[in-house]
Amino acid sequence: MTGRKPEQLDVPLAYTQELSRSLSARDTVLITLSSITPASSVFIIVPTILLGVGGASVLVMLAAAALCVAVGLCYAELSSRYPITGGEYTWAARLLGRTTGFAVFGLTLVAGLLITAVVALGTGEYLGVAIPALNGKWIGVGVIVVTTVIALANIRTNAWVTGIFLVVEVVAIVVLTVVGFRHPERGAGALVHATTAAGAGLGPAGFAVVVAAIPVALFAYNGYGAAVYYAEETRDATQVIARVVIACLIGAVVIEVVPLIAVVVGAPSLTDLLHSAAPMNYLLETRAGHAVNAAVSVGIAIAIINAVIAIILQISRLLFASARDGSWPAGVDRLLATVSKRTQVPVVATLVVGALSAVIAAVMPMSWLIAATGATLIPVYVAVAGAALRVRSRQRGGTYRMPWWPVPPLVVIAAMVLVVFESVRTDWTPIAVALGILAVAAGYFAAYLRPRLGERWSLLEAPEEV
Repeated sequence: MTGRKPEQLDVPLAYTQELSRSLSARDTVLITLSSITPASSVFIIVPTILLGVGGASVLVMLAAAALCVAVGLCYAELSSRYPITGGEYTWAARLLGRTTGFAVFGLTLVAGLLITAVVALGTGEYLGVAIPALNGKWIGVGVIVVTTVIALANIRTNAWVTGIFLVVEVVAIVVLTVVGFRHPERGAGALVHATTAAGAGLGPAGFAVVVAAIPVALFAYNGYGAAVYYAEETRDATQVIARVVIACLIGAVVIEVVPLIAVVVGAPSLTDLLHSAAPMNYLLETRAGHAVNAAVSVGIAIAIINAVIAIILQISRLLFASARDGSWPAGVDRLLATVSKRTQVPVVATLVVGALSAVIAAVMPMSWLIAATGATLIPVYVAVAGAALRVRSRQRGGTYRMPWWPVPPLVVIAAMVLVVFESVRTDWTPIAVALGILAVAAGYFAAYLRPRLGERWSLLEAPEEV
């Protein structure tokens, strides 16, 4: 564990700068957009919404985007005040209490591992379109292993690697969009009709189903807040991170919503589209042919690999931060907080995240992973909004203040209450899983950390830029 106990001096102490502060704003944008991985969201996550509510999936995505703007403003101000690599839990712990902070950490860690598994498992599905022998979950597990090794490289090297892959996935999205808009079959009215497959035809999707799809849409955009995990590796972080969060959110909305509109408008048959297991590939196959579908599918597989790299980078820094704060037995803390002197990367934390993600991908079904991950975002967003409501009561620095405060965090909390209510009516299991994770993490804090607060969880200041 790095840093010194604050009681050893009369003033609070900062964490030691161990990570490599070498990222520019552009570098952080590249890694953050790669965490969102818009292409894999469009081909893996968005189809879940499309098959559930039909053309109204566009409205669901736009509603989630509006909510994400409010969340993004909270992220921007909090990251400016607390530019610490641990992200959400570091804000919750300082502003909402240590028990809440550790519960948020536990949920964020589990969500990150689940997201890594979800994204990686899509690799085989899309490689299999071009090379059938490469289909299957073990391809996804193999991707996690390989990307974990890549994530051990210097952070700036990973910024360039993810940036190159990001270009490939954007090209794939552009192809899908052009194919859809070149052959419009229906007008804008199709974008407001909530329909789903029913027998051999289509049937209406109710309001509760539409609202329950919002957490999945939030999951599709999720990652714009990943910029905060690189706060100790980004130059001039108090100013840069807030701008990166907002820029990446806007980019994700455009890159994900526009091709969805193109698919709904351009599909030869809406009925066949909503009966297809892979609606985006259905459009490409019917409108552009197998060769284009195969080429785009390879591009999506590359995008998935890119996303796995970026998410492992993010969650390994979360685990590193928890060890630095003294969350585990001393020996575990020392290992997880180990930073390579050559690459300035938390090596053991990265390996642990990769290993756990690979196990989850190997043993858990994809449908459960998607549902559980969407639900885990709800308590995290509520905690971020709660922290944003409290942050101005603290006399701290920071160069960014959200507009219209306190409206954005209040909007987030109100929207999450509605989403939880409608989601429970549809399927209470994902919410129960999220609450269960929170309870386990809070119980660990009460049993192990609270009696040791004099020596653990002292929550130091962000390291000074030099």
